[in-house]
Amino acid sequence: MKFQELKNILKRLFKEYVKKHLNKILVALVLSLIVAGSTSGIAWLLDPAVKKIFIEQDKVFAWSIPLLIVVAFTSKGLSLYFARINIIRVGEEVAGALQKNVARNILTSDIQTLDNRHSGKYISNVMYDTHHVQNLVSNGVLNLMKDSFSVIALVSLMFYQNWKLALFAILMMPLAAGLARSLGKRIGKAT
Repeated sequence: MKFQELKNILKRLFKEYVKKHLNKILVALVLSLIVAGSTSGIAWLLDPAVKKIFIEQDKVFAWSIPLLIVVAFTSKGLSLYFARINIIRVGEEVAGALQKNVARNILTSDIQTLDNRHSGKYISNVMYDTHHVQNLVSNGVLNLMKDSFSVIALVSLMFYQNWKLALFAILMMPLAAGLARSLGKRIGKAT
């Protein structure tokens, strides 16, 4: 399948099935932002937790930082839970609408077309294809939003805390990935 064909199919699926659920997807987007903020908040709170509680032994921070960490984990968990529920519901509704549309087309098609193929083949194709569309909407969209925002928030936190070390880490990642790939190829050949 060519890229242009795939692009046209995805556009049509978006217009016909996903567009009417855009408000639920936007709610999941906001919840994904909360997940990303909570994730970076947890990472940000660990530095003062070590310094203030263990090194300086500050009594005020001994109870406030763990409380803030619990609040951050709770907000991350609840946001992720409601985002998943919301986006899974959208995926189920899209898959249901797609199945109804395909069933309507099969029921209104001529008898000769239906006789040429086994009914199990129709059912198998419809179930398989709608499962993939549902999986794309449910998991793909949520993971794309959540992971993208989390990476942006965590990289921003890295630069906020120590920009020199963050810059060094970002510059070294492609080198480390190239070395890991090369080592993987050598180990594969040796095996």
